[in-house]
Amino acid sequence: MMSQVQAISGRGIPLVGDDIDTDRIIPARFLKCVTFDGLGAHAFEDDRAQLQGQHPFDQPQYQGAEVLVVNRNFGCGSSREHAPQAIAKWGIKALVGESFAEIFFGNCVAMGIPCVTATGDDVKALQGAIAAHPQATVTVNLDSMTATCGDVSIPVLMGEGPRQMFLSGSWDATGQLVAQTEQIRATAAKLPYVAWSHA
Repeated sequence: MMSQVQAISGRGIPLVGDDIDTDRIIPARFLKCVTFDGLGAHAFEDDRAQLQGQHPFDQPQYQGAEVLVVNRNFGCGSSREHAPQAIAKWGIKALVGESFAEIFFGNCVAMGIPCVTATGDDVKALQGAIAAHPQATVTVNLDSMTATCGDVSIPVLMGEGPRQMFLSGSWDATGQLVAQTEQIRATAAKLPYVAWSHA
């Protein structure tokens, strides 16, 4: 039941721009939802309306992409979990960027979405490779710490703590609980306030 993440492969989508904040990722009016279902359709809603079909999330060649390649300080602003949830519900399974806001990064780890960083030049090279070959497969490999698209392969970074959480599957708190079901039952049986017994 543990959920190891060693590599993510899929088509890529380049989203160029620094300091794209959580209000742009998912506008505040969509935060009233009870669940995160349906948020994907509204990812970057205002940016997409402004660009009238020219936003990467609207362009036909990037539909179904699973690896999002961004620039500097992505996910800054308010700490809403709705931002990574909207990106995930759209279909993104991994992000490559120059840097990520700390809370956005932490939310992604908790959801099992690796965010790796690379130099500005390497990120631009990867974005260019995807734009030139939108059907090519992009692979983010947490074992070799590389991101590749066709002939372009760049080194990527992630803190050793989060990296080991992905490689071991320990990012998945629910999975860890399910894997320990018998031990949890055994412990619960010994606790008088769980069993409602009078010790």
